[in-house]
Parts: sequence; C-alpha cells; structure tokens
Amino acid sequence: MLLKDKVVIISGVGPGMGQALARIAAAEGASVVLAARNQAFLEEVRNDILAKGGRAIAIPCDVSDETQCVALAKDAAAEFGGRIHGLVNSAYYHGDWSFIENSDLADLTRAFDVNCLGALRLTRACVPYLRDGGAVVNVSTMATVRPYGGEHGMEMGYAVAKGALNTLGKYMSTDLGRFGIRVNTCRMGWIHGEPVEGHIQSQVNAGFKRDDVIAGITRDIPIGIIPPEEDCARAVLMMISDYSRVVSGASLDVNGGHWMAP
Repeated sequence: MLLKDKVVIISGVGPGMGQALARIAAAEGASVVLAARNQAFLEEVRNDILAKGGRAIAIPCDVSDETQCVALAKDAAAEFGGRIHGLVNSAYYHGDWSFIENSDLADLTRAFDVNCLGALRLTRACVPYLRDGGAVVNVSTMATVRPYGGEHGMEMGYAVAKGALNTLGKYMSTDLGRFGIRVNTCRMGWIHGEPVEGHIQSQVNAGFKRDDVIAGITRDIPIGIIPPEEDCARAVLMMISDYSRVVSGASLDVNGGHWMAP
C-alpha cells in the first residue's frame, strides 16, 4: 500500500477531487483526516471510508480561519498518535469569472485569502507534527501558466491566487526542508469528475452533442481523454508517499500533456 501507516490530512474534501483524494488515501492504507466547511458531506465520505474498512475522521475547517487550522492540526495529531505524515492543501475558492475591466477586488482578495493564505495557515499549523519526514502537496492549476477563459470571463482571480500558491510552495520547500519537511506542487488541468461532468451536461442541455463537447475539451490534450478524477488524485498522493521522499520544491503537471512545462 502506497500510504500504509501514514496519517494524512486532506483539506477541501468536496464533490470534486477532494473526496477522491480521501477515499484513495484510505484505500492505500492511510489514516485520513477529512477537512472542509461542509460537515454533512465530510461525514458522508468518512462513513463510506469506514464502511470499507478504512480509518478516517471528519473535522470541519475553514482555512481562512487560523484558529480552526490550528485546532484541525492538533485534533488530527491527537487522534492518530501525535504525528502527521502528509498534508494535501486542496481547499479552494474559485470566485468570479471576469475580465480586467470588471474584476471585483473583494472577490480577488477572497480568492487569495483561501487559495494561498489558507494553505499557509494550515501548513504552519501542521509543522510541529510534520517534522522529520512529513510532506506537503499544494494543489494548484494549469490556469496559472496557461490563461483560460471565454466569452463569460477569464479564470483570473482563481488562477492569480493559485499562482501565488505556486511561489509560496517554493518558499515553503526552501524553509521547511531544515525540519525534514518536503513541499511540492501539483498543477491540475481538466479533471473528469462531478464538476466537469456538470459542465459537460450543461452544454448538452444547451443543444450541443456530448461527443462534440468532450472533443472540444480533449482537442489539445495529447492522451486524448479528460484525465479521470481518480488518476489525478493518485498523482497528488504519490507526492506524499515514500516514492517521492527526495523530491521537494517541484511542480508536477497533472493534465495529460495539455501543458508541458519548459
């Protein structure tokens, strides 16, 4: 098992990749701490993990609140032997689709507070329990290197905040290495899970053929498919496993070749 005997916190456990991260981490042998604002959904995923023989607890947490981040780290460590082996910062706030001229500064600020500072708050809270071998993965987006948008606006606020997270990850890696903590970043592209399926269905409802919608998405993806949610989650979890224990400060593009870093 890839994560046998490890204690792993996953923030942002929602209907998208967050729940896949939690379920797969548990299946790979980890004791999983599920965190997000939606307590009912957390409990649903936790109960499913427990029913399948896994180990998991659910702790509601808003990463924009430092007190809640500190409590999450403390409670997670107390539940599973005083140690945290991995932290996946996948909590996010998407915010508005906008152009420069109609961008909302308050919305941009909110995106930065959750996507970048939220990861900083939670990582900082976990440092005492991650020392000597722990790993952090910051979940980012391809939109930080390949701007994305359409007639309805650009994915600007979200991408700019995640771009700051990319840089923060390098500083985390440089600083926390002295404590034996690794920090890496995964830049995700299209992820075929519930949110993207909802987008596809909305296009179908608007009169487009499903095959044409998918072909439009995959046109520039060399592997020819929308990367499945479970496979994307596995790539993230690999970065907290011992298979990457000498990798730190790296950015892994998880997008089927849609963007290839120089």
